[in-house]
Amino acid sequence: MTASPPSSSSPSSPSSITTLNPATQQVLAHYAAWDAARLEQATAAAHQAALAWGLQALPRRVAALQRLADQLRAQKDRLAALITAEMGKPLAEAAGEVEKSALTALYYAENAARLLADEPVAIEGVDAWVSHEPIGLVLAVMPWNFPVWQVMRFALPSLAAGNGILLKHSPNVTGCALALEQLCRDAGLPPHLVTTLVIAEPEVPAVTEGLMADPRIAAVTLTGSNRAGAAIGAAAGRHAKKSVLELGGSDAFIVLDDADLPAAAAAAVKARFNNAGQSCVCAKRFIVSAAVEAEFTERFVAGVRALNVGDPTQPGTQLGPLARPDLREQLQRQIERSVAAGGRVLIGGQAIAGAGNYFEPTVIAQTGPGMAVFDEETFGPVAAIAVARDDDEAVALANASDFGLSVSLWTASRPRGLALARRITTGAVFLNAMTASDARLPFGGTKKSGYGRELAAAGLREFCNLRTYWAVG
Repeated sequence: MTASPPSSSSPSSPSSITTLNPATQQVLAHYAAWDAARLEQATAAAHQAALAWGLQALPRRVAALQRLADQLRAQKDRLAALITAEMGKPLAEAAGEVEKSALTALYYAENAARLLADEPVAIEGVDAWVSHEPIGLVLAVMPWNFPVWQVMRFALPSLAAGNGILLKHSPNVTGCALALEQLCRDAGLPPHLVTTLVIAEPEVPAVTEGLMADPRIAAVTLTGSNRAGAAIGAAAGRHAKKSVLELGGSDAFIVLDDADLPAAAAAAVKARFNNAGQSCVCAKRFIVSAAVEAEFTERFVAGVRALNVGDPTQPGTQLGPLARPDLREQLQRQIERSVAAGGRVLIGGQAIAGAGNYFEPTVIAQTGPGMAVFDEETFGPVAAIAVARDDDEAVALANASDFGLSVSLWTASRPRGLALARRITTGAVFLNAMTASDARLPFGGTKKSGYGRELAAAGLREFCNLRTYWAVG
């Protein structure tokens, strides 16, 4: 299906979507939102495309992934510029996001045959095996903070598995969503196999509920807020649909008293302020052993002070604007509530005056449970430092969160670090390294960070029918 071109609708029209440049607040484009008839036409076409794709031999699907990798690299500069224009990420980070997507496409191109191979089961007198088969059309509800990577890390394994995709992207990155649909066509994927839905924000809850009830939708995946995840998860449950939810995070970055402090502090700056702190896997709570808290904090604050905040299109910019004004306002409220509860601002703490949604990189000390910056997900450039008397308190502070995505733990002793990590509930552990995602490893969370896994074999099989075959004679 042909993507909707920008329309001339008014920005205030309920039947249009307007995208804005967060660095300048200038209008980028207006897009005509779909009506019910257009949505039905798209769903019907996507369903048929998914059924046909699932019947294609795996080598053809693998070849498509290779072409997607080629197109991602060929269009990297254009996609990176669009990411930066729509959500404010520095160009270097945006280009890195596209390259990571290309590497993931290559990973699945090289490994899908092995990961999807039938698994024989030894049963006397029976020829038995387990097959990994497509499930059909999957609804993907995706966020704005990694407009290409978040989509591709789900789409690539899903396409390899033989499924089709209905993409409901965040409205503020509508241009990126339509560009990804075009990218799939440029790579030679069948028409309608990857379809972007252009839905006005007020209509999204009703549309997604309707799609979950539609028998042509086999499953749903969502990366986003806990509120959105609760709604999608509930709808999936009501209609007995498979769901994968990747939700919020408030990752702990634990620095023990034997850690390499220069390395830990340098990594801490990157771990918190990458993408202007707008990531579920950004380190947010820095839990530091009392014996080294003063030195770590001094090094950390110095690193934060050296960050270059500015125009995301310019080389050397490390921190661009937040994606939307409401995100900046919410972050300001979280900081103010935390200071009122006893937190101490060491650097930053305020929105930056002038055009764009810029916010000062911020570090708050003397935090802990009961403070907004410690208890809540802070989606922006603010770091919360808490002091732990000993290892037991470090574990208790790390676990004092509704979220459980990842933990980064810094120590000279691997046995000590692993022993502590096993007492902390998360989906991933990183020792002497900042949290990251890699196509070769499963990615996902625990507690209110969601359920299910993306990437690696687990992500490939999440949207497969694990079908048992039992043959006699």
